[in-house]
Amino acid sequence: MNRLRRPFRIIRADLRAYLLTNLFVYGMLLIGMAVGLAFPDLHAARSASFAGGDSGALVNSVVGNGWLFGTVIFLVNVFPTALLLITLPSLVIPFAGLAVFAVKTIDLGLTLAPVDPASQLTLLPHSLTLLIEFQAYALVLFGAYLLGKSWLRPATVDAPTRRQGYLRGLRRLGWLWLPALALFVLGAAYEATEIYFLVPLVLGP
Repeated sequence: MNRLRRPFRIIRADLRAYLLTNLFVYGMLLIGMAVGLAFPDLHAARSASFAGGDSGALVNSVVGNGWLFGTVIFLVNVFPTALLLITLPSLVIPFAGLAVFAVKTIDLGLTLAPVDPASQLTLLPHSLTLLIEFQAYALVLFGAYLLGKSWLRPATVDAPTRRQGYLRGLRRLGWLWLPALALFVLGAAYEATEIYFLVPLVLGP
């Protein structure tokens, strides 16, 4: 039980930074949506690029199988995004993952902008998917922030050297990955349910 509580103790120890991380995460998404609403042609071009690219092809290839679709969503959220875009850059350059994620999220928000009635209705059930998955990203980003902070200012974690500060920050990042993975599983399961049941119900015949 103590191990299960460890991530929440890490959050409570720097609650203000965690809340600011959440503001950053959801704020970037909303900024992207606002850009898409303000520039519908840009939204249309980005949506067409997604549909015609590798990501769109991957979704189309698995959408017929609910279990496979949910698994692919989970793997995409964890590996290309949380691991490659957030965690790995932050292991090399302090806070680099936050900048990369901001660019990626604004682009995603641009694609998801509710520019017409159909996309507005679809966003109703999909908003819970975004809430869950982006909370998982927030946990990983918060861990990346703590890593950079302890790396550059080891005294904040009572470390005598930057190397030890880096290692302690890395451990905190690892602990925060645990609830993030649980949320990624939940988000993928809900997104599969949303696509197969909720979106058709909302859009109607």
